[in-house]
Amino acid sequence: MAMAVGLIVLIVITVLFHFLSPWWLTPLASNWSLLDSNLTLTFVVTGVVYIALNGFLVWVVIKYRHREGSKAHYEPESTKIEWWLSIVTTVGVVAILAPGLWALALVVKVPDNAKVVEVVGQQWHWSFRFPGEDGVLGQVAVGQMSVDNPFGMKPDDPAGLDDVLVANGELHLPLDTPYKFVLRSKDVLHNFTVPQFRVKMDLIPGMTPYVWLTPTRTGRFDILCEELCGIGHFAMRGAVVVDEQAAFDDWLDSYPTFAEVLARPAPDAVAGQGLYPVCGACHGARGEGNEMLNAPKLAGQHGWYLKRQLKNFQLGLRGSNASDTFGAQMAPMAAVLVDDAAIDNVVAYITSLEETESPSTISGDAVRGEEIFVTCKSCHGAQGQGIWALNAPRLNGTNDWYIARQLKNYKQGIRGSHPQDLYGKQMTLMMVVLRDDQAINDLVAYINTL
Repeated sequence: MAMAVGLIVLIVITVLFHFLSPWWLTPLASNWSLLDSNLTLTFVVTGVVYIALNGFLVWVVIKYRHREGSKAHYEPESTKIEWWLSIVTTVGVVAILAPGLWALALVVKVPDNAKVVEVVGQQWHWSFRFPGEDGVLGQVAVGQMSVDNPFGMKPDDPAGLDDVLVANGELHLPLDTPYKFVLRSKDVLHNFTVPQFRVKMDLIPGMTPYVWLTPTRTGRFDILCEELCGIGHFAMRGAVVVDEQAAFDDWLDSYPTFAEVLARPAPDAVAGQGLYPVCGACHGARGEGNEMLNAPKLAGQHGWYLKRQLKNFQLGLRGSNASDTFGAQMAPMAAVLVDDAAIDNVVAYITSLEETESPSTISGDAVRGEEIFVTCKSCHGAQGQGIWALNAPRLNGTNDWYIARQLKNYKQGIRGSHPQDLYGKQMTLMMVVLRDDQAINDLVAYINTL
């Protein structure tokens, strides 16, 4: 009887947990309510089977429990029971699969009026591309990818000239407009998932799978990669913002077409030299940095990273946190650069400066730091040289006191807390490997040896 009572308690607890659990679907934000209905149907069918089978087991345990003087009757086969089990199982399987197949047929049937956006995945970053007025995405090629052409656009393809390039992890979509998501991976398997949209699909290198949906409510939703794509898989986050049409149009207009990217003038280091004195007042005439003024070394850092940080200061992604005293000092300095051309020019001048060696100011256990660095090198490179394709800046040669401060800022949420600072948020997620200040010192001590 104890076993029967235990089974009854298990059934009751399971059913109550299902209905009272706080872990349930996120509120729907797309047209795919049919998928929610299919999931509910699956729960109903499997729930009924679960209760019936365990209830039958309880009945068997009670009815055929041991009694003094009774003898078991051995009956290895029952055609009647086998027929009933076959029929009931078939009905249950059909009830689960048939609606799912119907939904799948709708998922792959894109409406004629759907617009197109390309979702590009790479370790560990999302970017997006919209076709221009011609409605056609231009051709791309792996061999064309570079710092200046991260999408791999083919310059000789006229269809790609009006493509709008969104080289960051935040995608905007207009409300109540159907969109086909063409999915492309630059490296390994990824998976494009927005839980509130319900539909999801793998990004397969060499192929362009797709899904479609219609956003049905405004809001900001997380993009997740639900494919194990590497050590930074869990930190591969992006965002989808669903706007009213006018707000979406303004957002899309703020990004360049490929033709505009090609038409940009080459950076002018001479012009940048004229802008640099504002920077040099703190960072030094040769970009050597000045710890007394809390200004890190600039010479030797990758130009693409310097550009991004200047834009982040201008947009408030850095320096807006109340606890970021030094970032707040930098924000108005970045505002001196009035446009992207000015940023390009001053960065061109900085990258022309001859690098000087940074003195070590932090002591720690470099051997222990090397063990911690195993995680860091997955993005920043085995020698801390930085890898632009992974959006990871150079670490070797950077002021150790500055690296330590930034790691503490990430750990304390001073940096990486802005909702649009997606790369900063990745770093805050990686801070679990640094348990305390000593771990930070040990890591920096090892970086000093690179």
